Amino acid sequence: MFWKFDLHTSSHLEALLDKEDVTLAELMDEEDVLQECKAQNRRLLQFLSQDQCMQELVRLITTEPPTGVEEVKRFKYSNIACELLTCDVGDINDKLGNEEPLLESLYAFLEQPSPLNPLLASFFSKTIGNLITRKTEQVLSFLRRKEGFLSLVLKHIDTSAMMDVLLRLISCVEPPPLRLETLTWLNEEKLAQRLIELIHPERDEERQSNASQTLCDIIRLSRDQANQLQELSQPDPLLAVLESQESVEQLLQNMFSREGTDSCIVNGIQVLLTLLEIRRPGFERSYTVNSSILLAIQPHLIHFHQLLLQPPKRNPMLTTLGVLEEPFGNTRLHVARLVASLLYTSSSSHAVIAQELCRLNTMDLLLELFFKYTWNNFLHLQVELCVAAILRSSETISQPPVGSESSAYNLMVTHLFQQCHLVPRILDAWEENDKIQSAGGMRRGYMGHLTRIANTVVHNLEKGPVHAQIGKLPEDCRGRWETFVDQTLSETNRKNTIDLLWFNSEPKTQIVLSFHLFYAEDEFNDRFVCLQANTAVFEACSKERIQPFDDEEEEDIWEEKEMSFATQTKSRKRSEPQHFFFEEFI
Repeated sequence: MFWKFDLHTSSHLEALLDKEDVTLAELMDEEDVLQECKAQNRRLLQFLSQDQCMQELVRLITTEPPTGVEEVKRFKYSNIACELLTCDVGDINDKLGNEEPLLESLYAFLEQPSPLNPLLASFFSKTIGNLITRKTEQVLSFLRRKEGFLSLVLKHIDTSAMMDVLLRLISCVEPPPLRLETLTWLNEEKLAQRLIELIHPERDEERQSNASQTLCDIIRLSRDQANQLQELSQPDPLLAVLESQESVEQLLQNMFSREGTDSCIVNGIQVLLTLLEIRRPGFERSYTVNSSILLAIQPHLIHFHQLLLQPPKRNPMLTTLGVLEEPFGNTRLHVARLVASLLYTSSSSHAVIAQELCRLNTMDLLLELFFKYTWNNFLHLQVELCVAAILRSSETISQPPVGSESSAYNLMVTHLFQQCHLVPRILDAWEENDKIQSAGGMRRGYMGHLTRIANTVVHNLEKGPVHAQIGKLPEDCRGRWETFVDQTLSETNRKNTIDLLWFNSEPKTQIVLSFHLFYAEDEFNDRFVCLQANTAVFEACSKERIQPFDDEEEEDIWEEKEMSFATQTKSRKRSEPQHFFFEEFI
């Protein structure tokens, strides 16, 4: 191997440092300057830590380079300067974090007029973020003395790098007592309220989008870090404000003030969806939704319902299946997501939401749109989630629901079967699809979701009010449903099973592994189709049939070899399993 030999040569960087008149630019032109800095080269660090060098490095990341230079080369020194300042070397961190003039020069970047250069903004954000993590007390003390700091950051929030500065202050301050102190300061500066103010039809879309994303990140970070603050017996002040009824009402008023724009409504709904999250994919912990959030949303459900009826005007859209005269649109999709999330939320205020949704007949409208937009699987998934949420209680509640939740549960189930006519709609749509396919037409795009909706009804058939509602169906409809479940749905479910046939080398020996489609209902926010297999049998067969690599002889990977066809074949055979055959998957 090449590292067995002494190929080290004296660095040209050392020769430069021997020069009395060496410049910072000369050192930055050296390819290994960053590597040597991270390696704690004492002579290099002593040079870089000089006042004039540090000032020049800060100037490079905060000042627009001269024009007239090729763009790739124009920001070369700015990029290297940022890497040097953030390479996490104690000497540089100490110098930059402890020297007030250097912090002032860095801070001056925020005082520039908008818009900021996005690349320089990213350099600034990375540098100040590193200082917040490594020189926390010094930097926080400096920033808190700047009365206009938060105003300047929010002024430039249309540049996404400014979001990172705020999130660093929330997530990277340790220990917990200092973090609580920082959160209290940000709350006193009304950070949450000022971000909500930016989600307004009068603001530009980029500003609205970044403000929405920042709020969502603050909510998630605050909830993830809640345990640490609970040790101090103190709630997170920012999260408390964001979950308050007053803040949610202000957000909703902004969304529907005057003529709400697509951008404002969508960005506002993103924040509401985050507030309603009871579990995040990849996280075991679940959250309880504050009832104040639901109480604030309830009076505005009529506005969301109206958006489903009369969405913002969109131009016809050309699709692979022809011209779509009235596209469904991102706004209505987000409204459907919000309804699904509200239905899935279990809370003492759930009855308030359920009653209003039933009064507005929102589920009936969503089902109507489900069948109208035949090929919009994004919509189909949200409607499926709505139905599953209404019928889910036996899966998520260990005991029968009581009180207001029981009332809401029964109310929504009754509404779904009687006013929304769920069962007749399933049967009619299925028969229509069969007729279309038998005539040579395309299978309807919602059939997969319709299958799972039907299976959800069957799965909950023996539980509480679902059974009662099926019993209340007209006799002819009930007969059609029973025949459909026993024959059509059963056959469809059989076809939706994959059998993996493993043919062993032994004569007439085969192992059948069945893969079944199912939905992970406990991951509501990120439900996905996955394959469930008999992994123990599968792994046993794999170990038996797939031989390990032959490692008896250690090969020199650097040795030049002639690649022959025989070598390629041998290599391929090592890693390939025996033959697999899949039955048709429908």
